[in-house]
Amino acid sequence: MGPDDTPGRAGLCVYNAGFFKDARVRRILDLAGWDVTFGLPGDGDAVGIWGASPTSHRGRAVAKRADAPLVTVEDAFLRSVLPGRSGEPAMGLVIDRTGVHFDASAPSDLETLLATQDFDDALLARADRAIERIGHWALSKYNCWDPRLKAPEDDYVVVVDQTRGDASLPEDAEARFAQMLAAARDENPRARVLLRTHPETTLGHRTGFYGTEHCDDQVTLSTEAIAPARLLRNAQTIYTVSSTLGFEAILHGHAPRVFGTPFYAGWGLTRDQGPMPRRGRTLTPAQLFAGAMVLYPTWYDPFRDRLCQVEDVIDALTARMVAWQQDRAGWVITNMSAWKRPHLTKVFGGWARVDCRTRRADAQRLAQRTGRPLMVWANDAGPTTDPFVRIEDGFLRSPGLGAALVPPSSLGLDDEGIHFDPAKPSRLERLVSASVDLPLAEIERVDRLIARITALGVSKYNLKDDLPPLPETRPRVLVVGQVENDAAVQRARPDPFGNRDLLLAARDANPDATVIFKSHPDVEAGFRAGRVADAGDIADLVLTSGDAAKLLAEVDAVWTISSTMGLEALMRGVPVTCLGAPFYAGWGLTTDLGPVPDRRAPGPSLQGLIHAALIGYPRYFDPVTGQPCPVEVAVERLAEGIGFAPPGILARLQRLKAWVR
Repeated sequence: MGPDDTPGRAGLCVYNAGFFKDARVRRILDLAGWDVTFGLPGDGDAVGIWGASPTSHRGRAVAKRADAPLVTVEDAFLRSVLPGRSGEPAMGLVIDRTGVHFDASAPSDLETLLATQDFDDALLARADRAIERIGHWALSKYNCWDPRLKAPEDDYVVVVDQTRGDASLPEDAEARFAQMLAAARDENPRARVLLRTHPETTLGHRTGFYGTEHCDDQVTLSTEAIAPARLLRNAQTIYTVSSTLGFEAILHGHAPRVFGTPFYAGWGLTRDQGPMPRRGRTLTPAQLFAGAMVLYPTWYDPFRDRLCQVEDVIDALTARMVAWQQDRAGWVITNMSAWKRPHLTKVFGGWARVDCRTRRADAQRLAQRTGRPLMVWANDAGPTTDPFVRIEDGFLRSPGLGAALVPPSSLGLDDEGIHFDPAKPSRLERLVSASVDLPLAEIERVDRLIARITALGVSKYNLKDDLPPLPETRPRVLVVGQVENDAAVQRARPDPFGNRDLLLAARDANPDATVIFKSHPDVEAGFRAGRVADAGDIADLVLTSGDAAKLLAEVDAVWTISSTMGLEALMRGVPVTCLGAPFYAGWGLTTDLGPVPDRRAPGPSLQGLIHAALIGYPRYFDPVTGQPCPVEVAVERLAEGIGFAPPGILARLQRLKAWVR
């Protein structure tokens, strides 16, 4: 069910306290038109039960006695990072008025939908794009996997374990799991058999059907946190009773062997152990996905507090998953300005402990003792051989200056180098290089993002100063000043090269153009170095303020050493000349007059560059919900002027140049 086709309001009488304990479940039901309540159903009311939970018999009895319709509620198939028993709320629900999707003894809304829906071309195109994106990000129902782990390289098949007592399993589940393992052995005598444990079993919440007693030279337990997508993609075949991994295996090109009656069996996409006479239609993977992931669920957007589509859930769940992957072990932060520490603790402390230490030696001892990684601000990290994860502001930062102590909404972590230092590869550089393999769905996402950023006038700092009238003559060449003692300038090229050198080079190369010099906001605010005393003698116009996004819409070319405004200009179709070696130079998208590393070569598209810089590399933190968020939410917040307020007393200390360490 989408956000625009909710029913009229009705009462939903429930007899399970979980409906009241889980605020997310109540909110989704409320937005879907249900007033959740205790008590007996009246006219027009329904009785709600949670799947086939131990309390569902209460609701069934009341519904039968009152002759009221029964509504079954369950988690949707893209749920969360951690399983529900870990306390994390779901991203959506399935609200079924006729049955429950995992019980094939009677039809459900999902089965009826899959049997009768006319899947038009537009819907199937959406499904194909969403499948691509789920594959690209390796999303699964649960997403607590380690990005460093790869699938085995030898031939293997996957036998999917489930948890004992799971409501989707038949009464003879024990026998079915034994039969399934025997079939996997017999049908694949030369392949390794991996018994894939359920995340709740791995985390100690519930037991499964397989253990070490089932292992031998051919069979092994797969308990490592390998991404399910990676494991499924490289497997020879998949065996399951009714796990959602069977559905995901179909999306990765498999026809899994199925020993139960899950919703995805019986449609010609699985090798079913038993007959399913009601399901005679043959579906494609896109049709199955369109029914199960686009039309059937009720998805929730926690950032805008509204119902949404599966595409929004993919964005939000990816952001949350990446944050968990980076933060799950906790952090030790060192050598960090005092005003940054509370904000960084909030951003990176959502999953595990964050400790700040002033002395680097103390931080290193704590990290060694606890096994937590070390984090340091990139400018202060020292040689790239030091064992630190470097952190730096993202390229859509805040509604205000960092030098004015406005905390950032976006931050980039780099364990390989740092993007502004071309002397060594960085994680961002690797992402740009790899962007040539992005699926079309992610490219289309970038196109939408660029259109949104330009339409809303969003930039790095979002300073909405008025833009003075510009000279009428064309072409207009914008020369972007930077903070000269910033590491991004000092490491951009081996020789000393400042704003005046940049301005002179642009003037010499464009003698007939209108040259406009814009100083960096931090310089004009008096926080940083980089003023050009005779800029007015070289340029035709010197700007000390002005909305960067509006300015870029008025110029014909940009010259820079390594400013982020070069990236913003590329997004807006403005040609860029680089005198340094920023991360966006060297890919054939800019005119490069600086010493660009030979390892960079033309190939990535503009969309690939933007995807790496604004989607793949940074983390975004929503100031409204206090949660990791996708870039699309960050863009909306910045356009609305919503961000983090600077700490007052430290702001005054900064004004006095009394940095607290």
